[in-house]
Amino acid sequence: MDNAFESFTISVLRLNKLIQKIKLLEMEEFGLRAIHVMCVYYLDENRAGLTAGELVRMTLEDKAAISRALGALRDGGYIVYNTRSYNSRARLTESGLELARFIRKRAENAVDAVSSGMTDDERKNLRGMLGEITKRLYMYYEALASGHGRGADTN
Repeated sequence: MDNAFESFTISVLRLNKLIQKIKLLEMEEFGLRAIHVMCVYYLDENRAGLTAGELVRMTLEDKAAISRALGALRDGGYIVYNTRSYNSRARLTESGLELARFIRKRAENAVDAVSSGMTDDERKNLRGMLGEITKRLYMYYEALASGHGRGADTN
């Protein structure tokens, strides 16, 4: 029997777990955790800074986890962030920018390792399919979260 749900779910879960473990290993020397990688990544992409709420939406992490992550990044000197000000924008410091460069390089290494042996077209197709899957799952999630998708057929 073809169990598409099980195959898809297990593959996605394993990918996520492996990515989290890689992030953890890569951040070990900085005393940081996997969640910090995406915070630094998005802050590097948004040099004007981001609020905790914006990071919550971008990372899909809960607010408490983002607050703790921002505190650790601030304490480590990687960001400037005023926890006493509502909607304060976190911004990378010079040390944070160096960390962002390190993260980007390590991410490139991981992508190269994953895609070695693939043609350029295969890489492009893989990224396209993963992007489309992510977009559709997010739309499904949003419909469920808003109460409009419960039991709805998405075909």
